Amino acid sequence: MKVGLMGFGKTGKAVASVLLQSKETNLQWVLRKSHNLEHRSVPEFLGIDSEEPGYIYSADEFSGAELLERYPVDVIIDFSSEHGVRYYGEAARDRKVAVVSAISSYSEQSVAYLKHLAQKTRVLWSPNITIGINFLIIAAKILKNIAPYTDIEVVEEHFKAKPEVSGTAKKIASSLGLEEEAIKTVRAGGIIGVHEILFGFPFQTVRLKHESITREAFGNGVLFAAKHLHERGAGLYSMEDLMLPYFNAGSAQAA
Repeated sequence: MKVGLMGFGKTGKAVASVLLQSKETNLQWVLRKSHNLEHRSVPEFLGIDSEEPGYIYSADEFSGAELLERYPVDVIIDFSSEHGVRYYGEAARDRKVAVVSAISSYSEQSVAYLKHLAQKTRVLWSPNITIGINFLIIAAKILKNIAPYTDIEVVEEHFKAKPEVSGTAKKIASSLGLEEEAIKTVRAGGIIGVHEILFGFPFQTVRLKHESITREAFGNGVLFAAKHLHERGAGLYSMEDLMLPYFNAGSAQAA
């Protein structure tokens, strides 16, 4: 599966390293705003032994259509910014290139644009694309359905300099019918990301907790998304859409 990567910050670099070490993907290029590192090889820059091209280009060098014409891919992985999708969106839609977006937050207009792209190709958007956090959300929704009378608290912890409430915490709260103001935040040191959902029963407590140890966790989620999105038709998907069939697997086998 040929892959292009949008964004090469700390998370983008971690995701690129996972893609380069995977046998299921072939990293064709990385696109970034800056001209720094332009035409450098990602494997060489990261010190990874790989024959994949993985060259770095700047957004000023090509239009989205020119980039995909010269260096075609099967899927675009987006860790850039909310506006990054406008660069490649129409070209991906025309060529039916799948899109996996891990942007933490989109405006209503950008979500509408994703839906526009999804009319012709496969689009997945997940504010937090780690497998663990999406498993946690599904499990929490199931538990709330089982015991709707429980008290629920959402706590998120991140590095000290992070100013806003995490997009993942907002998604967790929304999925459980909680207001954003109910989210408890902790800012300390260099915490990459911890999310916890506490269910307070009358006589017991259940804690569902996920911690990102390194940013490579996002790369594992990207691999899962890209592989399973490949099997779907055009449409706008979430990680939950791709993971839910696994929750039914046990019941099917037992039957």
